[in-house]
Amino acid sequence: MASGILRMVGSVFVTSLTGPKEILKHTRSRIYSKPPRNRIGAGQSFFVMSVFAAAMLVPAAWILHHLPEYRQRSRQAPKA
Repeated sequence: MASGILRMVGSVFVTSLTGPKEILKHTRSRIYSKPPRNRIGAGQSFFVMSVFAAAMLVPAAWILHHLPEYRQRSRQAPKA
């Protein structure tokens, strides 16, 4: 664990001494991409982001809406 941390700190120190040109070479060698097959338009992006937001917010809103009911249930004595 400690050796891994020392390696990370050492590599940061060495790359800070070599300058931005060396960092740029390493970054370029790791980046690989192709152009997209199909372009995604603004309408499609908006639709997907809306569905994602709804998927995250609807369950939270449902829970918050029913929160008073949950509080009343917890105050009632359990049925034996």
